[in-house]
Amino acid sequence: MRITPSRRPRRRLLALLGSAALALTGAVALPGTAHAANVLSNPGFESGGLSPWSCAGGTGSVVSSPVHSGSRALAGAASSSDIAKCSQNVAVKPNTTYSLSGWVRGSYVYLGVDGGASTWATSPSAYSKLTVSFTTGASQTSATIYTHGWYAQGTYYADDVVLDGPGGDGGSDSQAPTAPSGLKSTGKTSSSVSLSWNASSDNVGVTGYDVYSGSHQVLSVSGTSATVGGLSASTGYTFTVKARDAAGNTSGASNSVSVTTDAGGGTGTGFKQAAPYLYLGWGNPPSATSVMNATGIKWYTMAFMLDQGGCNPAWDGSRPLTGGNDQSVINSIRSAGGDVVPSFGGWSGSKLGANCSSAGALAGALQKVIDAYGLKAIDMDVENSDEFENAAVQDRILTALKTVKANNPGLRTIVTFGTSTTGPNYWGNRLIEQAKALDAGIDVFTIMPFDFGGGSDMYGSTVNAAEGLKAKLKSTFGWDDATAYAHLGISGMNGLSDQQENTTTAIWTQIRDWSNTHHIARLAFWSVNRDRPCPGGGVVSDCSGISQSDWQFTSITAGFTG
Repeated sequence: MRITPSRRPRRRLLALLGSAALALTGAVALPGTAHAANVLSNPGFESGGLSPWSCAGGTGSVVSSPVHSGSRALAGAASSSDIAKCSQNVAVKPNTTYSLSGWVRGSYVYLGVDGGASTWATSPSAYSKLTVSFTTGASQTSATIYTHGWYAQGTYYADDVVLDGPGGDGGSDSQAPTAPSGLKSTGKTSSSVSLSWNASSDNVGVTGYDVYSGSHQVLSVSGTSATVGGLSASTGYTFTVKARDAAGNTSGASNSVSVTTDAGGGTGTGFKQAAPYLYLGWGNPPSATSVMNATGIKWYTMAFMLDQGGCNPAWDGSRPLTGGNDQSVINSIRSAGGDVVPSFGGWSGSKLGANCSSAGALAGALQKVIDAYGLKAIDMDVENSDEFENAAVQDRILTALKTVKANNPGLRTIVTFGTSTTGPNYWGNRLIEQAKALDAGIDVFTIMPFDFGGGSDMYGSTVNAAEGLKAKLKSTFGWDDATAYAHLGISGMNGLSDQQENTTTAIWTQIRDWSNTHHIARLAFWSVNRDRPCPGGGVVSDCSGISQSDWQFTSITAGFTG
């Protein structure tokens, strides 16, 4: 992750480059190829209004200039906290290949289908044509087509969007399945509840069941049983189930069942960690034990564990896993009463998550590091288009973490990812939702609130981002406030960021105090190497660019108790 000398740049703008590699899962039968009229309505926005397009947060409008053809076009007002996504849902035929195209203008403008393929272009002064194809699933009857810009890149324009293929039946089957019956609890622990129910019936067949905790959908399954994980101990939950069919019709709710989970160790994970990043391959690394003695810090997050080839872990992808300087430093930290959590991934470099061919292979690579150092925790720093903005790799990472957590009792798993000023973006939300769907058992979800349009109020922006993450954890897992905070982490950047956001020692103290008051799980920053003064020195790898004393941010972080 050495794109700039300062640290792993986490600009979301760069992170989506390459995300067009996503594709919809294939069907069992060979797909047909569609050649027909445009399925989309109001494709050139010539009606003068958006409908049936919808744009998030009122960010879209119809303008008369610039246009590609006709007299109207779409304008999307992307900001530092919103990509101005505009979308239209259409009926499609199952197992059919469609061609999507459109003309766009602006910086980092995307065209794609939800859950599937996408493409992008940068063309700020003239319209450029984007084209991408996708194949619907065996039972898919609808698709959501979208276009959007990117964070802090300003207004983009789109015109003449075409989805070439046959229209679907439009949900001509309007008969909903019968409601599931006989819902009951078949088992419980301090963190999970197992459920079963009787099957529903439908004129064309039931395709799945959605499990709800209160009003929140928490799980989707194809059978008539499910285990809802990630719950809090000694907490009451009320569950219902609804059935759905291929046309998207949803049944009424089943009978409800109320269950109180078993007693456990209290809310959250019981895991609290102050662990700033330390890297040994560049940035004039300081003596880890000297910093410990000067500040009282006990944990370091060691960056980075990468792939040296063949899904084999190595420090920065080049230094040996054991027997080198990295192990010597870790031994000295432990001799001084401290410990480490290796961080896998980051912004750049050859990453295990992206390179290992399967979740099993990735779990094997993680296990090598766990075994080599007898680890208590690991951090997956999921960034950039090869990991964060790649659905398959996200799932591979989460599944691998679930595997090593099951094979190593007591191991804590952390995922670290970027954020907007209001909380997780689309990919962060997906990561959280998939952690729930896969029952990955992630202990801490850590956001990186910098290079995110934080502006002059880095305390307020960081708190807003953290509150947005808390709200997402609550809605996804059904947690209360205290439990959500107890699974939340913050990893900031001391001093100047690449966007010239300035997190001063006073602001970092405020963030530390807020973190203690709200009892979050983890506080970190990038990095100890930069925890030295150099006012006017810019953004570099071995000092903060501001006035401070040596190791002042580390000292502040050592006061985090959760």
